[in-house]
Amino acid sequence: MGHAWLSLVLLATAPAPGAADLNLARAALKQLVELDTSQSTAETTSAAEAMATRLREAGLPAADVQVVGSSPRKKNLVARLHGTGRRRPLLLLAHLDVVDARRSDWSMDPFKLVERDGYFYGRGTQDDKGLAALWVAIVARLYREHVPLDRDVILALTADEENGPDNGVTWLLTHERRLIDAELALTEGGIGELRAGRRVALEVQPAEKSYVTFTLEAKNKGGHSSLPEADNAIVHVAEAAARVHHHVFPVELGPITRAYFQRLAELEGGELGADLRAVTMTPPDAGAVARLSKTPLYNARLRTTCVPTLMQGGHAENALPQSARITINCRVLPGHTADEVARELVGVVADPAVEVAQIRTMEVSPPSTLPPDLVATIERASAAVWPGTAVLPILMTGATDGRHLRAAGIPCYGLTGLYVDIDDIRAHGRDERLLVRSFIEGHDFLSRLVMALAAR
Repeated sequence: MGHAWLSLVLLATAPAPGAADLNLARAALKQLVELDTSQSTAETTSAAEAMATRLREAGLPAADVQVVGSSPRKKNLVARLHGTGRRRPLLLLAHLDVVDARRSDWSMDPFKLVERDGYFYGRGTQDDKGLAALWVAIVARLYREHVPLDRDVILALTADEENGPDNGVTWLLTHERRLIDAELALTEGGIGELRAGRRVALEVQPAEKSYVTFTLEAKNKGGHSSLPEADNAIVHVAEAAARVHHHVFPVELGPITRAYFQRLAELEGGELGADLRAVTMTPPDAGAVARLSKTPLYNARLRTTCVPTLMQGGHAENALPQSARITINCRVLPGHTADEVARELVGVVADPAVEVAQIRTMEVSPPSTLPPDLVATIERASAAVWPGTAVLPILMTGATDGRHLRAAGIPCYGLTGLYVDIDDIRAHGRDERLLVRSFIEGHDFLSRLVMALAAR
């Protein structure tokens, strides 16, 4: 009761980040974006060292700022602010690596931070360097202002969340768990939802879909391209991938997603609200499902999805292909196994010439319980920055490092306070961007939240 009262006081009285805090956050974001930590470079150590330097310059003792990892090029930053220890630590997590971005695909250099038309452009602005920069600025502020803490606050900026072989969270859990062991963790995964510039809701993510990857592969004897044959490996896998692309998995609403759509229906109203409500009926209204499925975010929350993402085939322009392969990435609803998805894909492909093979283990993690006092604290922090905005639990459509923490018994919640237009989500895509206003307001929200969760 006393701590809940103190949280209310902190949320009401905590000043918004000042100019020094905002300047540090912007500088950290610029530095992180302009350090190319994409998978093709296979390197995150430079970013970990750069943020470690910023924290040491902010005054954190060198012993409390560590750069560790599985290899010289794949290191992670772990920093700690010390509290009284009355409660177990709070972990603030973000990843340093980003998905590859080719200059030829973008309208600007993806590894230069560009501020234009009210946005920050650059690879990682949404996923996940924006959050990493905010965590650095917040930890520096807590130290500079000597905020009294009743628990340690740990910052971890890690490698290879985006599919690389040296995942920093799993390495830390296996080799240095003491560095990140915590009562709860906050990370990416829960955005703020904007629609046509209108703030809809703030997401908090206690659970996520599972991630699994398959290949569709066909092989031929090959031959001269002047002597085409009916049996062609590229055609087999292309037609198989097209069938997978057009296949629609059934609608399934778990308790988190059902509650999300029901609450969102109240917030949206009108025809959209009616559809959101109708999709939660038993059975769901088919028309509502069809209309909502046109919005990628809603579609991904309604069902398991599988999509072609990579392709390789042939060996010469004047030769018949001897092999062709297309990669299929699936995001699977809770309660289903990789074997179930594989069987469905085999049925959809319906071609004995195409082999369906699982190439990645599906990692399943339990959902994190959302305690009422944590939800109330999030709501109060949100209300201090965005009065009247609802906080909605969601099932994350993608995968985050939160799954590793949950599997290891550390409750984890995706919560960024970074508002994004749900019809223009550019993470992993061309001209990735983040609203400058969202970055500033997210800084304010996360500062208030961390103080409420950790200060005494």
